[in-house]
Amino acid sequence: MEENECALCEAAEAECRHCKKTERSEQERRSLLNRLSRIEGQIRGIKGMLERDAYCGDVLIQSAAVNAAVNAFNKELLSSHIHHCVVRDVRDGKDEVVDELVALIQKLMK
Repeated sequence: MEENECALCEAAEAECRHCKKTERSEQERRSLLNRLSRIEGQIRGIKGMLERDAYCGDVLIQSAAVNAAVNAFNKELLSSHIHHCVVRDVRDGKDEVVDELVALIQKLMK
């Protein structure tokens, strides 16, 4: 493997999408991690409900709450991505980031 080759995609590019990093403020990082911790707790709760043979309807309601929480996480992260990463790349003349954003939104909408 070449020195600048990505271990994930084996591309010999200086900055493939796997190698990109996003610098986040401590507040933003904490907010996202807190959301994920709550989601993790909700998932553990659903698992416990199944282990106790909880009523299907109740489990489905909790599952819907997890979906809503994941969607809220995605909205927050997408907003940050657009305001920081996409704007930065467009200003730097990297217009291909728009196609990447469109593909990303399409994946999120599945």
